[in-house]
Amino acid sequence: MAAPNYLPPANACDAHCHIWGPVARFPFVENRPFTPPDRGKEDLAALYARLGVTRSVIVQAIVHGTDNRAMLDAIASSGGRYRGVALIDDSFDEKALQALHAGGVRGVRFGFVRHLKARPDMDFFRRTVARIAPLGWHAQIHLDAADLLELRDELHALRIPFVIDHMGRVDAAGGVEQPAFRALLEMARRENCWVKVSGADRVSTAGPPFHDALPFARALIATAPDRVVWGTDFPHSNPRHPIADDANLLDLLPLMGDEADLQRLLVGNPARLYGF
Repeated sequence: MAAPNYLPPANACDAHCHIWGPVARFPFVENRPFTPPDRGKEDLAALYARLGVTRSVIVQAIVHGTDNRAMLDAIASSGGRYRGVALIDDSFDEKALQALHAGGVRGVRFGFVRHLKARPDMDFFRRTVARIAPLGWHAQIHLDAADLLELRDELHALRIPFVIDHMGRVDAAGGVEQPAFRALLEMARRENCWVKVSGADRVSTAGPPFHDALPFARALIATAPDRVVWGTDFPHSNPRHPIADDANLLDLLPLMGDEADLQRLLVGNPARLYGF
């Protein structure tokens, strides 16, 4: 595959990717919603060598459940260049949370996307938020666009930083004036709300090169320039549209903002949020 046309700045961060396996060493959970091929830390490193990306945030993959070992192994081998966002349950005591922190974890992901059938109980959500607050972690929120309206009050009540995945998974066909996206922009104005301008392929209705997702990314960058981050979403579980090459997603970045915008998006903002 070819190198991207866009050369990211030094210390650019992919703030959203996953590790799958290798399953012989890190088995998948039995009740997983899908079974992907192995995509281990070596695959991630090869991608970054081609894209010119230095830093990474590995989001725990649902196929591994709360067994965070594959993610932690990749972080440990990165020389301080990777961080992680974990999946946990009530079996994680304070010692386990401290071990995750020492291993580079800086947040917990909560999945509200209905098709994955793993929506958290709201009591667990509130309890976990209270437990991770002393660690300085954030809550990462994966939801569908309709859930932005349903969960608005719950998210507005949060006092720790929270991060909305993939531009709220809005549908580009609805335009930037759709109620869900207006709710996301309203949320993004809050000082503790961050948004990932990732998932252009998930937002896009038209498909490659995903240019119909650009107005949403531009609006978010303009609304919260100091609280947006970007990610590849590699290796792309359940894609809405085929991803021919992650270089194509990287090449969308110069269309989202100017050099100062991209410096914040790729370097400054993730360094603050994840503690690089």
